[in-house]
Amino acid sequence: MAAAASAFTALLDFSDPTNAEAPRLRYAFANPREILQAHTLDQVRGVLDGVQSHAVQGRWCVGYVSYEAAPAFDTAFVVHASNGPLAWFGVFDDALPWPDALGSHEVRVDWQALMSRAAFDADMQTLHKAIAQGEMYQVNFTTQMQGQLSHAPGVDSNHAALSLFAALQQAQPKGYAAFLDTGDSGQVLSVSPELFFDWQAPTILARPMKGTARRGDTPQEDEALAQGLRSSAKERSENVMIVDLLRNDISRVAEPFSVKVPRLFHTQALPTVWQMTSDVQATTRPGTTLVDVFSALFPCGSVTGAPKVQAMQMIHQLEPQARGVYCGALGVVAPGGRAIFNVPIRTVTVQGQNAQCGIGSGITADATAQGEWQEWEYKQAFVQRASQAFSMLETLALEDGVVRHRAAHLTRMQAAADHFAVPWDAGRVEAALEVLTHSHASGLWRVRLLLDAQGQPQAQAFALEPNPDFVRLELAKQPFLEAHSEFVRFKTTRRDHYDAFAPTDPHVFDTILWNSAGEITEGTRGNLAFCIEGRWITPPLACGLLGGIGRSEALKSGRVAEGVVRLADLDRVTEVAFINSLRGWLPVKKYPEGF
Repeated sequence: MAAAASAFTALLDFSDPTNAEAPRLRYAFANPREILQAHTLDQVRGVLDGVQSHAVQGRWCVGYVSYEAAPAFDTAFVVHASNGPLAWFGVFDDALPWPDALGSHEVRVDWQALMSRAAFDADMQTLHKAIAQGEMYQVNFTTQMQGQLSHAPGVDSNHAALSLFAALQQAQPKGYAAFLDTGDSGQVLSVSPELFFDWQAPTILARPMKGTARRGDTPQEDEALAQGLRSSAKERSENVMIVDLLRNDISRVAEPFSVKVPRLFHTQALPTVWQMTSDVQATTRPGTTLVDVFSALFPCGSVTGAPKVQAMQMIHQLEPQARGVYCGALGVVAPGGRAIFNVPIRTVTVQGQNAQCGIGSGITADATAQGEWQEWEYKQAFVQRASQAFSMLETLALEDGVVRHRAAHLTRMQAAADHFAVPWDAGRVEAALEVLTHSHASGLWRVRLLLDAQGQPQAQAFALEPNPDFVRLELAKQPFLEAHSEFVRFKTTRRDHYDAFAPTDPHVFDTILWNSAGEITEGTRGNLAFCIEGRWITPPLACGLLGGIGRSEALKSGRVAEGVVRLADLDRVTEVAFINSLRGWLPVKKYPEGF
């Protein structure tokens, strides 16, 4: 029987970089026989030598090397002073089975906003000037989000961190995930999708990740965005710059003429973004050590830029604080010496109630401030998803024991469950609905169907008043910046972004939302249709909205067609309708005198 998860010092859940079909390297580690740490630069190499020595003797070593350890391998690298260990490894005699459950406590992290847009734009100007002057080709520019972790009284920090790690793994599955409890230095929660290197002597493989696109609002748009990433001159050049840097780095420990690039511009689907990776492979020279590999490759070029020395100088100039584990290397050296390390992006560090998470992107000559800012927002979605508990949600009409559009609602809930990696048991969900319908066999009811993160359904019924003859809407005073969020595309109990736009006037039924491009999207409670020149149209999903069941029915019947409606088009609108499955088609009366 597996031990309690809180007893473990380390958890490791790595995919096999060389064989996608191979079992994952999925173990727990407890009771380290030794902790190897470096607090000064002159200790870093000794720690790595110790790690390799223990692995040769048949032990497991799990830990990290922080970004600020870089000068231990090349004194030309400029970094900030470290705010924690430069290297930390636990040494274990045995690997234990993965625990039955990681953490079931509800935790919340309230994150402070990314750096201000004004500061970001100013830094982008500095970077573009340096690139134009030929100082560098690319810089990986990052910021650190600061968060406050809260949980129920009586839950210790280790249990809370484990629960957050479990949520992060669900938000960002697969990849190279690891949890480390380093004691006084806190916990490291990494769900990185990026491989730094896999060294199974004499073969070494690096898989730099450069190039990002958001996921689409529809399958068709999703594929178009992936294709756009693959064919983007900007993203491809960003990727190949780092591939060239990695080829040069690896050549320092490689047999002559053995460095190859067997795969270039591969697109990988993650829950919130598409990422582009390439493979660099070589045969290492006899006698190569772990210290030699780190000396050649660290830090990974994907999180510095090129040339590496100049890029790191710029990072030091613009980023006000140490990166720590973020952008360093985190991984395992297994018995016998195989070393697999991720690049700890998508990584949260926790110390007590304080959490930290880095977000960044590669800046090149043709990068734009708006484009990179949006990329930062897409990349932080993984941690936002994990930082507050939520359930899948469907709101259905129950009339005289019959659930309206039942199959369509369950299909949509299943799609949301699949997206958020939530277990789906159709029989269990159907049974929850059956119990409710039998106990509410007559009358008109609003049904709230929930599915929590463990796949447990719950159905509730509330009396539903008859529809009004018409409703009044008002136009949002500012853009709905979350229009393309996954919490818009899929219906959940996470609704803060909608609640912020809820009307305060009791005469107003709902708010008309519009995105940053000035396109109408939806209301906070349902979809919208507009009659322009005698033709009813409803905004397409690509504008950023939930695909409502009522909207789908109206499209199927031919009552409406999809079409973009811009703010500038509202003067041409003659009629408006509010649509959802619960209320059906509700005529709208403009209020006060227009939108």
